[in-house]
Amino acid sequence: MDVKGLIDISFVDWDGKISSVLFLPRCNFRCPFCHNVNLVLTPEKLETIPFEYIEDQLKKQKGWTDGVCITGGEPTLHNSLPELCSRIKKMGFMVKLDTNGTNPTLLKELLDMKLVDYVAMDIKAPLTIEKYSKATGINTENLLENVKESIRLLMESGIDYEFRTTVVPSIHSLEDIKQISHSLKGCRKYVLQKFDVSIGKTVLDPEFMTKSLSEEEMQKFLATAQEEIPNTKRR
Repeated sequence: MDVKGLIDISFVDWDGKISSVLFLPRCNFRCPFCHNVNLVLTPEKLETIPFEYIEDQLKKQKGWTDGVCITGGEPTLHNSLPELCSRIKKMGFMVKLDTNGTNPTLLKELLDMKLVDYVAMDIKAPLTIEKYSKATGINTENLLENVKESIRLLMESGIDYEFRTTVVPSIHSLEDIKQISHSLKGCRKYVLQKFDVSIGKTVLDPEFMTKSLSEEEMQKFLATAQEEIPNTKRR
């Protein structure tokens, strides 16, 4: 397993938990607003972090760190992900998985084997081929049913999870958020994230760094989602 990035201590990647974060390379989406450009486009140019080093760091943080967040890229592209989760669990840490939901087979394996304690799944757009393709930068005709299956798996799993949408002004409308929320009605947790255009940030398509939502606009998106899912939060 090639780990290409490590954050020793994070207070923001897992609500209510102190976590370490592992970044895995490669993604099957090309979301134009993605901030992890090098992980997606040129992961071979990034240094691989030996797992022995990661183990040493985690051992030092035992009793302080609650768990490990595995993110990407898209972690479920790696068939060895269950092994990675198992090694982390055996060290006594909880595991959180960030995923785009395109590999429900591996997700089900992780759930069945109880190798993850929390799953955060990105919902990029309303669940139509046209909308999802626009948000992900690829033709999602062969992947959208996988996304829907992953949603079903999580909602029926009993595990702690969240669905989350990064709201991008040039991609999402209030109607889009309404459609997404309707599709997720009854879910345990839904989170809206405001697209970050901070100075120094980069994304796959630089044109997306030119516009951000105002706080007033973001509140309208939140209120729209809460009409279908009252416990929707923003992050």
